Amino acid sequence: MGNIVAVCTSSVKGVQKKNIGTVKLVTDWGIEGDAHAGKWHRQVSLLSHDKIEEFRARGAEVADGAFGENLVVSAIDFRSLPVGTRFTVNDVLLELTQIGKECHSGCEIFKKMGDCIMPREGVFARVLNGGTINVGDTLTVLPPIM
Repeated sequence: MGNIVAVCTSSVKGVQKKNIGTVKLVTDWGIEGDAHAGKWHRQVSLLSHDKIEEFRARGAEVADGAFGENLVVSAIDFRSLPVGTRFTVNDVLLELTQIGKECHSGCEIFKKMGDCIMPREGVFARVLNGGTINVGDTLTVLPPIM
């Protein structure tokens, strides 16, 4: 289990997201009002708070949402989970669809730090069941479906 530290959105692609405290997720769409929502496999992005803190300890001054992540979650190493892993938060059901991504050219974090953690630590999910997620909620990793 992990704790939701931040819920971040932006209405425009290619900019840092902002922590807005609460979001509504729509089944097979993503986060209402977020530029990355849509009928595809990367409806919601997740990043470990612990990995962000490690990056900050190396001198990076990054706010929650700076990597383009929607959900910042403590105590879960998302990269270690297999594609197909499911998570619940309140009524929301998410399914992990992709681990990592290619960093877009011109990433401000990479320009400043010479590194960016999203391409290797960030994961993506699709929304199997919608609902509301708030900062402070608990995200539970479900056991694999046999």
